Amino acid sequence: MKTSEFDFNLPDRLIAHKSAEKREKSRLLIYHNKSDKIEHKKFEEILNYFDEGDVLVLNNSRVIPARLFARKPTGAEIELLLLNEKENNKWEALARPRKRLKTNKKIIIEDIEVEVAEKTEWGGVIVKFPSGLNVYRFLEKNGYVPIPPYIKNEDQKYLKKRYQTVFAEKKGSIAAPTSGLHFSKDLLEKIKLKGVKIAYLTLHVGLGTFEPVKVKKVENFDIHSEYYELEKETVEKINNARGKIVCCGTTVTRTLEYVHTKFGKLKPSKGWCDLFIYPGYDFKVIDNLITNFHLPKSSLIMLVAALTGKEKILSIYKKAICREYRFYSFGDAMFIMDD
Repeated sequence: MKTSEFDFNLPDRLIAHKSAEKREKSRLLIYHNKSDKIEHKKFEEILNYFDEGDVLVLNNSRVIPARLFARKPTGAEIELLLLNEKENNKWEALARPRKRLKTNKKIIIEDIEVEVAEKTEWGGVIVKFPSGLNVYRFLEKNGYVPIPPYIKNEDQKYLKKRYQTVFAEKKGSIAAPTSGLHFSKDLLEKIKLKGVKIAYLTLHVGLGTFEPVKVKKVENFDIHSEYYELEKETVEKINNARGKIVCCGTTVTRTLEYVHTKFGKLKPSKGWCDLFIYPGYDFKVIDNLITNFHLPKSSLIMLVAALTGKEKILSIYKKAICREYRFYSFGDAMFIMDD
């Protein structure tokens, strides 16, 4: 299967640089997968599609301001994007330009020295912060929200508030699980009042979610692993669901499908998810999905295509473009229903 088969043309004006003024006022395209019916709604109207006994699964990972600006002792500037926390205050990171860095040498961020411990085979670096430094606190004070390059918005105050779900809890993501951005606290309360159970899991969004698919053949793509946690309470809610299971986002989908693939069932666990889902994949848990409109040739549109079919998702996207839906992280949403 060719990566180019997942390409489409999107006018620049449909790339959203800010979210809807009120989260739940974004637009919602509802696609009924079996009846092949499309509806156009406001996101808040998703409430009408939930029934008592349903389970809504959300990713509670919290975006950290993981973008840092460093300099070498010579004054040369380096940009770092922290990806994953390792042991002994070490972090896996992307560095730009990487070629300027030498192992066992120091770079300076604000008033601290950080060691370049190693260069990784996949093109990143491992950096070591001083022992005793609380890196998360340091990031809150000195870091920047790592937004995708297609978003032209550097308002840090705005991004720290709006590029974060209202249920974000566990720190570790370098990008928001964007389909969750549409939920307000009020909307979640209304959903609960209908007798819907809310379940949470954690997948820290990293390269596995937004890394471009650069290979020509889809099957040759190696997805980057991302840390996940699936707790007993969530497994029980899903297994005991009396209605439909609604997954909010590709991160939730990949986590649940990865765990089921690995253990043969949903099981409380934690580890590293490296499941790449594309057309031909046999879903084991998922059939109802809330998701945003994704980039051409991305692993995310491939995952959605695995649920709807490749030709169908491209047809839906074409209709969404004609109706001027807003795309990508701050854009509108779609709800794929198994009916």
